[in-house]
Amino acid sequence: MTDRAWVLLKSGQRLDLLEPDPYAWTDEDLATGLARTYRWGGHSKWELPLSVAQHSLTVLRIRELHAGRVLTAAERLRELAHDMDEGLLGFDAITPLKPHLGEGYHCVVGQLRHAIEIRYDLQPWDQDSYAAHKWADRLAAASEAYHVVGWSAADIRFSLGITIEPMATDPVPLPPGMQAWEPWPPRLAAGMFLGLLQDLQR
Repeated sequence: MTDRAWVLLKSGQRLDLLEPDPYAWTDEDLATGLARTYRWGGHSKWELPLSVAQHSLTVLRIRELHAGRVLTAAERLRELAHDMDEGLLGFDAITPLKPHLGEGYHCVVGQLRHAIEIRYDLQPWDQDSYAAHKWADRLAAASEAYHVVGWSAADIRFSLGITIEPMATDPVPLPPGMQAWEPWPPRLAAGMFLGLLQDLQR
């Protein structure tokens, strides 16, 4: 057998995970991958787990609600893109596991992120924007832990180390037929992510 580190995407294109070409995937490939990659180790108290696609839309919405100003298209794209590497890799490691995965894993993630930055011409974070993003990301995580996975408020503080209180109200407008905080089916999550991604590139 020969060494193979590429994946065949829905579009028929091939993505080499060790030397990723920024133009080796379509937006639909990316949205599909994010909608089929799950947070929280795939665990959920709902029928379905929570996708990285839905999480990304939640983080963006939280940033918009708390920015105190209208985010630019470039800023919105930067937020939407923050976990895109996970959709290309097909894996979202829980945070406590990441330090144990070794240099090879972190190198692959770094190369994928670099390819994504080139592909979508992403603005670099400055100190303030990154701090605001991390706050939104942690608020999303606390809220997901509570409403999606079923962690108690005490466990979120003492086991996850997140001191932000979970949101009561789902910040993302509910698609028809969905309940607040309910994980979306993959096709719906992919479609919602893809529609916004394409809008932001126009």
